[in-house]
Amino acid sequence: MGTLSTLLNIILHIDTYLGEILRQFGGWTYVLLFVVIFAETGFVFTPFLPGDSLLFAAGAFASLGYFHIVLLFLVFLLAAVLGDSVNYWAGHHIGQRWISKIKPIYVERTNLFYGKYGKKTIILARFVPIVRTFAPFIAGVGKMKYSTFLLYNIVGGILWVGLFVWGGYFFGNIAIVQEHFGMFIIGIIVLSFVPLVVEVIRHQRNKN
Repeated sequence: MGTLSTLLNIILHIDTYLGEILRQFGGWTYVLLFVVIFAETGFVFTPFLPGDSLLFAAGAFASLGYFHIVLLFLVFLLAAVLGDSVNYWAGHHIGQRWISKIKPIYVERTNLFYGKYGKKTIILARFVPIVRTFAPFIAGVGKMKYSTFLLYNIVGGILWVGLFVWGGYFFGNIAIVQEHFGMFIIGIIVLSFVPLVVEVIRHQRNKN
């Protein structure tokens, strides 16, 4: 419960935390942001790390001059693409041994997406927390051809990073967004889960 409360507090006040990190580390903040997004997409045991919300918040800070927007976009894009690639190869080499240790519901939700969207899941999963972390791993387990995976990985990374970073850059400093920044971030996270909820509901109806 304490961990959940801490995570919620960080999400609600991500602008405050990011501002403090910038004051403490300056240009090294780029490295920290890279590490967070790389870990969020690259390791199946860290799906709880901020993704969409961090991209949007960083984009909003870039509009205030704290980050160079193009450099920020490239840092996040590199982290997202490399993270998914590491995740893919982890699934490819050790996935069969580790798949039983992953929560079954995570695997089921990811398989739902693959069953409906096929290879396009690599792109669509970018916008769905949890599924985003497990989709490349499952692709590796399923021995999807890496050249095919990489193409979808790059396209998905460009769309995901571009939408949230540039969205934050252009809309993050609108007065109403600034006044309710934490709740706006929560809204982004909730909306990110909508496709997942829809697929689960459809899957349950089909079972019945």
